[in-house]
Amino acid sequence: MKIDKKDFEAMKAKYDTEVKKGKAAKGKKSGNKTNQTDWIFIDRETLEGLLAKADKDPKVGGIQFYFTEYTEETAEKTHPKEGSAYCGQLTLVMRAANLKGEKLVSVVKKRGVEDEYQNGGHQCPYHCEPYPTDN
Repeated sequence: MKIDKKDFEAMKAKYDTEVKKGKAAKGKKSGNKTNQTDWIFIDRETLEGLLAKADKDPKVGGIQFYFTEYTEETAEKTHPKEGSAYCGQLTLVMRAANLKGEKLVSVVKKRGVEDEYQNGGHQCPYHCEPYPTDN
């Protein structure tokens, strides 16, 4: 699911001031999150859509993954019926990027198109069944 840059920045800021600093993530109404993310599944369509925007050279084009947390607003937008449960939950936000030397460069700078941030997929908790297996 596409998210706008404003929502991405709010999610990143929440992560930066809480978990990245070694603090507990805050859920709705400032409660600490005690059951964080085990895994996140992102479907192939989303990944391939982002890769299609990056450089075709497999050593240059790729996806940049950001650790973030759902804010109250973004949790409600992405999980309308479960927003209060997702508030403060760790998640990934992704965007297409290119490697230039040792630096990552947004595809916006290369192509002059709007940056596209993606978030979503299936996440545990709260959708842990069936649990991934090796079979």
